Amino acid sequence: MSAIATVEDFTDVAETARRLGIGARRLRDGVNHMGFPAHRMGRRLMFSPQDRAEIAEMHRIPAQPKRRRRAA
Repeated sequence: MSAIATVEDFTDVAETARRLGIGARRLRDGVNHMGFPAHRMGRRLMFSPQDRAEIAEMHRIPAQPKRRRRAA
């Protein structure tokens, strides 16, 4: 398999959101404000397999433990 993704490998916002288990609005916000990778084809956002893998990694950051305040 070649390193270059073919057009058939790309998915739109709805399909990508379904595959990642997040909402379409959150996915668009992630692209526009949080640096999620995507390709703009005309007015549409499209996602390659590599984009989907990077978004899954960025989206699923484990929670940090709570910090306790010191008693005064």
